[in-house]
Amino acid sequence: MTGPERRRRRPAVSCSLCRRRKIRCDRKTPCSNCVRSKNEACIYETHPSDHPRPQVNHGQTITLESREDPSPIAPSASSDVSRPLTMISHAHESIASGLPDATSPKSQASAGDVEALKKRVKNLEEQLLKASQRPLQSSGPAPLPDARTVNSPMCEVDSRLFGETQVITRNVVHKSRMFGQSHWINGVFGICRDVLEMLEPYVHDETSDVLSAMRRCKDLARVIKSRRTPSWPAPPTSALPSKEVADELVDCYLRTSETVYRVLHIPSFQRDYEALWVSNRAPDLAFLVQVKLVLAIGATVYDEKFSLRASAIQWIHEAQTWFSEPVCKSRRSIQFLQINILLLIARELVNVGGDTIWTAAGALLRTAVYWGLHRDPVYLSNRTVFICEMRRRLWNTILEMALHSSMACGTPVFISLDDFDTAPPDNYDDDQLEADAPIPKPEDELTQLSIPIALRKTLPIRLAIVKLLNDLSSKSTYEETLRLDAEFRVSYSALRRTLHKYNADTNFASLFPIHMVDCLMLRYLLTLHLPFFAMIPHETAYAYSRKVVVETSLRIWHLLNPSSSFMAAHTRHDTSSTVRNDFERLAICGNGYLRMFGMQSSLAIAAELTTQLQEEERLGPVFLRTDLLTVVNGSKEWLFRSIEAGETNIKGYVLVELIEAKITGLRQGLAHDQLVMLLLKAAMDAEAKCLRILEESAAQGQTEGFLNGLSKVGPDMASQSMDDWDLMMTNVLLNQSTAEPMNWVFNEIPLVPLLPS
Repeated sequence: MTGPERRRRRPAVSCSLCRRRKIRCDRKTPCSNCVRSKNEACIYETHPSDHPRPQVNHGQTITLESREDPSPIAPSASSDVSRPLTMISHAHESIASGLPDATSPKSQASAGDVEALKKRVKNLEEQLLKASQRPLQSSGPAPLPDARTVNSPMCEVDSRLFGETQVITRNVVHKSRMFGQSHWINGVFGICRDVLEMLEPYVHDETSDVLSAMRRCKDLARVIKSRRTPSWPAPPTSALPSKEVADELVDCYLRTSETVYRVLHIPSFQRDYEALWVSNRAPDLAFLVQVKLVLAIGATVYDEKFSLRASAIQWIHEAQTWFSEPVCKSRRSIQFLQINILLLIARELVNVGGDTIWTAAGALLRTAVYWGLHRDPVYLSNRTVFICEMRRRLWNTILEMALHSSMACGTPVFISLDDFDTAPPDNYDDDQLEADAPIPKPEDELTQLSIPIALRKTLPIRLAIVKLLNDLSSKSTYEETLRLDAEFRVSYSALRRTLHKYNADTNFASLFPIHMVDCLMLRYLLTLHLPFFAMIPHETAYAYSRKVVVETSLRIWHLLNPSSSFMAAHTRHDTSSTVRNDFERLAICGNGYLRMFGMQSSLAIAAELTTQLQEEERLGPVFLRTDLLTVVNGSKEWLFRSIEAGETNIKGYVLVELIEAKITGLRQGLAHDQLVMLLLKAAMDAEAKCLRILEESAAQGQTEGFLNGLSKVGPDMASQSMDDWDLMMTNVLLNQSTAEPMNWVFNEIPLVPLLPS
């Protein structure tokens, strides 16, 4: 039995001819022995381990592998690929042309070397040609071998289980905009894609009833939105609704948004507000704009139908016109920042350019930094307690706006804990700030600042989650996800204990701040695990993420639907229905984050039900969780209520109807053709219901939603071409390299693959 080949440990320094003849070599090029023997091919050989990359020059010294191991070395993509491919070819030609006939006596000794050299050069040329045809890789670390890569339209996961990392990278692009992992569409695209691909062959025809009904709904939506939109610019006017209606709208704002995002000093605002109705002087224009933004935000919970939607849009356009004027020294005040924050909140809730809230929040953040709000007032001289606390409150709200907009749009937050030293606001009630030397109340005593202060304590972990999800250099490893999950649960548990104590001690008149804070926090937990929830059909190692996503989605859904049967048993009945349903009204009537939370939660639960049905192998009937089925069925009614309240985007409702029909068909064990027919019928029925509502809304005329005493705005048909973007449902270009024709339920322009906008 032949043993393993013995290899030289030290590198060879003699040429091949001197080594073979066992004579001393002077190591020149060519060496003296080759010159005397007239051997023009003086070759120096080295072992591959000595020189990992082949080096070839235009002389007659060529480094290559030994003849005993002629296998080529893979070229380095970062070095060899950038070298001209003609280098080795020229060396090959120069050597071959200078060599004598291999059959001559004086070259017989080196004939084997020449043939090995030619073969080696040819192999290197082939390797370099293959490497040059691949795209150049980045200079980062090369992936480990034997890693199994699982690809999906939404992400690329380098999945290494059993102690190794799972790295997720995600790019979601829509109309030149890019979104990170926190965007709502991530993690739930699979179930939407399956349904739409099943229907595509049947609705691609221009004569399709489904396609024509969808286009009819879109046309009506454009007309309705154009009638609601005032002409631009819209200079602020002194017109206000009746005092009775205005008082109710102000109260709606103060008991909802202001309890979580502190913007106003309530006693000062109420005094100036009352003066509007009794003073004979012309009102201050800046304060009038501020009041109208408060009215616009309060209108989202004024009634079940959002009857003041058009008025709210008018007020926001007036505020935007005033805000767009060049900033002068007189506007560098706390009131200007208050108007900026209120405008940002109102634009998102009423959907006036709501898709640009991240850029607007960035401008707000930079304005606050430019004015020094990121420095704690203790470093500023001659500041009263009132000024110091208002600066801290506004900076705290601006941080929340920046974090929220980054989370909603899937974009980097561009701020860190090292960028500011402003302390959280102290625990004052608003009326205390008017005293000469107020003393803050103990932290465990409930004030008008207690809930924002408690939420501020969770800022570090929420900021870390957003950075993990959206920062360009971040790598979403599962180990890092589990670490943040553990830190989040500690912070969340402390927050819940604080809120429960406040609720037990004071018996809140409204559950709105409790539900709002709970929903905001749960959304971070849900979004943290959603990227791995999408990989569940492929990787069983993410079972924990599957459980977290399902249970968290269920909790968010019930928070958004306090009138559901589940929440009704846990809701106190000692408050009026108007107060108790503020949070539910805001989710239905207001666009933006709450609607997005509901859509994201319902789609995640629907994806879980579909996965269970596809994994089930029993012969008998399939039993699914009743609470999950209730969510899918309830989401249809929930979204339809938003259409009845004036929402013109029907695609979310149609999509949920299709998904519910698919789950029904899978439970019944229908064949593919039968399931497609069921989906077509569901789409037609959903579009018919929505078409009826849109026709009624369009028939109400141009004055829809305007109050007596307000200027009526004529239609602006030029706005029919405005973007159909919405934070709840978005046309998203998820994969630019794969063309798919699923456009019937989206826009007529060819975007691929698409989801509702």
